[in-house]
Amino acid sequence: MQIETPPTEKPYEKPEGERRGLVIVNTGDGKGKSTSAFGLAMRAHGRGKPVHIYQFMKVPSARFGEHRIFEQLGIPIEGLGDGFSWKSQDLERSAQLARDGWVKARNAILSGEFFLVVLDEITYPLIYGWLPLQDVLDTLRQRPREVHVCLTGRRCPPEIIELADTVTEMTMVKHAFQAGVPAQRGIED
Repeated sequence: MQIETPPTEKPYEKPEGERRGLVIVNTGDGKGKSTSAFGLAMRAHGRGKPVHIYQFMKVPSARFGEHRIFEQLGIPIEGLGDGFSWKSQDLERSAQLARDGWVKARNAILSGEFFLVVLDEITYPLIYGWLPLQDVLDTLRQRPREVHVCLTGRRCPPEIIELADTVTEMTMVKHAFQAGVPAQRGIED
């Protein structure tokens, strides 16, 4: 490790532009995409802003750690899916659930009722061809000016990355799963 001298001057100028809703993308093969989006949701909620989270791959009855805490905090979180494709008994049903879920999410975005809408794991139904990419792009472009939208998932379509204001790609350097360590409750679910 190399020791650095802390900066003594601000390394940037404050932007002069107007505040507006952002499209934020968390993508890549590394861990932390959903976790980051959930932190963003908590930050907005902590400022008294209305938030809604849609999870495209989680079942409506899911009770992972995020569901439990968001329920306690009063942040709506909805599972819209049928689980990951390798767990599905009927991929056409999974596709229909994604389409039905997208209608809910699109309506929430366009309503202007929420400061932040999180579309967790939406990239999967997009890259599986279950959701029309153009409809998602049009919705992001047509959303009310003050609405922020955060999309998560691996292999985010380049068209969404191009439209987004902020894109973070999580890169896996090392993961415990590769060493044979199973998922840990409270860390990965």
